[in-house]
Amino acid sequence: MKKLLTEKDIIDFSKKGVKELFVEKETIITPLAIDKIKLLNIKIKYDSPSKSIEQAEIKNFVGNYKVAVGSDHTGFMTKKIVINYLESKGYKIEDVGTYSDKSCDYPDFAYLVAKKVALKEVDFGILLDATGIPSAITANKIPTIRAATCYNEFTARSAREHNNANIIVLGAKSLGEELIKSILETWLQASFLGDRHQRRLDKITDIEKTFFKEIN
Repeated sequence: MKKLLTEKDIIDFSKKGVKELFVEKETIITPLAIDKIKLLNIKIKYDSPSKSIEQAEIKNFVGNYKVAVGSDHTGFMTKKIVINYLESKGYKIEDVGTYSDKSCDYPDFAYLVAKKVALKEVDFGILLDATGIPSAITANKIPTIRAATCYNEFTARSAREHNNANIIVLGAKSLGEELIKSILETWLQASFLGDRHQRRLDKITDIEKTFFKEIN
């Protein structure tokens, strides 16, 4: 079985002061791990001298990425575009609905996506409604969920790098098709930077825990 090197592995090695990693030639390095390796300037050495980090087997891992996608009726048509776009890149999709443009309620589908992300049944989630706001509000009611409404490439990158968002929410009626694809591409390429940003996320978790303690 091929070994897998993830972004978390790289962060853990970095915290230990590791600046150089020796990797077996069959190891699969995830896209986020490669980004982190370059960001932290960690040197990767393979047991095969001819192999480099640029040749790492990332395609096999991308094919193992699972993404939950959901929308209400206003995002139904755009959801089909998003699914086709992701599948063309090798991602495995779980479409939780809706499955028509018949009027429905966004909380139902936001909950289904958020639940799958929270239970780690998928790697991340995508939600679509008219503006990208109500589905994000719903999804963020679930503990551990960080759903971010993104309306351009900057917000998508910031949501991943600074907030480690695990659900991206898009407004099907407020964004064009090509912009949505560009936002998604930015999201897929970005990775959490950790450090001071993790400290701030920990505070969010503490707020959540403190609130429930105070009311019980």
